[in-house]
Amino acid sequence: MSPLPTVTSSSLSASPPTARARLMDGAALARRVVEETAARAAELTRRTGAAPCLATVLVGEDPASVTYVRMKQNRCTKAGIASRHLALPAATTTRELVDTLRALSEDPTVHGILLQHPVGDHIDERAAFEAIAPEKDVDGVTLSSFAAMSFGRPGFVSCTPGGIMRLLDAHDVDLAGKNAVVVGRSAILGKPVGMLLLARDATVTYCHSRTADLSAHLREADVVVAAVGRPRLIRGADIKPGAVVVDAGYNAGNVGDVDFDGARERASLITPVPGGVGPMTIAVLLAQTVDAAERQLGPGLRARAAVPPSPR
Repeated sequence: MSPLPTVTSSSLSASPPTARARLMDGAALARRVVEETAARAAELTRRTGAAPCLATVLVGEDPASVTYVRMKQNRCTKAGIASRHLALPAATTTRELVDTLRALSEDPTVHGILLQHPVGDHIDERAAFEAIAPEKDVDGVTLSSFAAMSFGRPGFVSCTPGGIMRLLDAHDVDLAGKNAVVVGRSAILGKPVGMLLLARDATVTYCHSRTADLSAHLREADVVVAAVGRPRLIRGADIKPGAVVVDAGYNAGNVGDVDFDGARERASLITPVPGGVGPMTIAVLLAQTVDAAERQLGPGLRARAAVPPSPR
């Protein structure tokens, strides 16, 4: 893939900076979401005698993936969600992985399935994702989930985009009529978050490796979502004064895709890295696992549970 366009000094905005942006604390919001999820999981377990169960599947021993899976298992324990982990060798074939995921899809004691990705170049990742039953696709990776999200139908959203929307809601960000720029177009982050913003009546522009003038788009953006995996690609001087900046990138050295210090001088709201979008991704995964368990264990269970709404 060709590199994203360079931000040049000639394209920088001369608008005066605003007051320093308020932080959108994803870690604090995630704790509240997990507390709600734990209450729902406990209520479901009490009513049915079965705890919600998330199965994670890991192919190989990539250190970062191993760490992520362990973190998710720990969060499951805190939320009262049972976890089942399947560690497959790096040489696992597409057929073997598909068979494993289909078996989990047919297992009534498993309510949610997470395939940790990437899975290796020799595996057809899309075929593997499609082996997950839609009702257990709590990571929102199947085509059925994407279609449901696109048409506003019930289903599971990709966890990071879902976490971003919860952050925006918690800070009362009104998206209707706003110009939203999504930098990145990946299938699990850039594309779905743009669709979710569009569903809230934002005017959405995708920027990517072929975008001719990234700075020009950023200068007009009321909301910026950075989701490309390029450290500090987005310079603070290109942020429109008063904009809302969501940095979903995470790169070596604990830095995101946005020049945080520069952007904070111009934005009204901004997510830190780390502690912004990341914690919300896992929180949404857990919440959607309980959603899936409620739907599978009995209609009406969620409606009957006395659970407070998400904090705004």
